[in-house]
Amino acid sequence: MPPDTIRQVAVVGAGLMGHGIAQEFALAGYEVGLHDISDSRLDHALTQIREDLHLSVELGLTDAVRAAEAPPKIHPSTDLPQVVRHADLVIEAIIEDLQVKQRVFQNLDQLCQDQTILASNSSSFMPSQLAVSTQRPDKVLVTHYFNPPHLLPLVEVVRGPATSDATVSAVVDLLSRIGKRPALVQREVPGFVGNRLQIALLREAASLVEQGIASPQDIDVVIKYGFGRRLAAAGVFEIFDIAGWDLVLTIMTNLLPHIASSPELPQGIKDKVMRGELGVKTGQGYYPWTPESAAALNQRIARSLVACVQLSAIR
Repeated sequence: MPPDTIRQVAVVGAGLMGHGIAQEFALAGYEVGLHDISDSRLDHALTQIREDLHLSVELGLTDAVRAAEAPPKIHPSTDLPQVVRHADLVIEAIIEDLQVKQRVFQNLDQLCQDQTILASNSSSFMPSQLAVSTQRPDKVLVTHYFNPPHLLPLVEVVRGPATSDATVSAVVDLLSRIGKRPALVQREVPGFVGNRLQIALLREAASLVEQGIASPQDIDVVIKYGFGRRLAAAGVFEIFDIAGWDLVLTIMTNLLPHIASSPELPQGIKDKVMRGELGVKTGQGYYPWTPESAAALNQRIARSLVACVQLSAIR
């Protein structure tokens, strides 16, 4: 499928990620169908989209005219056949349940046009696990967005063993043209790239806490005010190219035997889940949370991400 033939997009699932994905395409001028199982969920999604667009205008990321033109391009409906009937690309963004996703892909395969590309925003399931539910494995792939999708430009494009080059090229080109930064994962693997890197860091951080080496708060200070700031400007291979791989190899020789490598789940995190200390959603995680402190954190993250967007614009 040539990239310029993707003219209509549909998003299945209007929740945390789905509404933001729909917003991005509408802001880029695309007609977007948005599906969810109830009108109340769709209404909530549209309200959130308007709030996100208002904030984008306030922060200078989007001009007011484009922001005003975007919502009318989003067409919400609980009628799945109506939403996907004329779509050239469908992105599924429902709950992270493989059986549910497979049923949705089976339905989409029957409802969509033969040339329609089917993508999933899954953060853990591989394209081949979804393609088996369709008769079009060459047109199935994962487009893994990161939250919040309207502020983080990355989309991991993960191809399955049967995904065609034409499908990959069409999606990568489309995402690039709407201002995203697609990263191609050439071979499917659990966790893709982003989550493997994040979880590797979390495993070591949890191990340091369990060993009493540092508190969660001090570990966060190290990340936020140290290498985390640098990683916003340069990637890990760029940074260590500057350092020199002879030095890096020496450091790795000394450190790797002592870095956490167990496949077991971190006991400290397991204990927190058993106690119901799930983080913001329960008011207690590694930090205590109130609605006010959680809102303040989200605002801080949003404004920091805006600064990163502005930094990217001058590079």
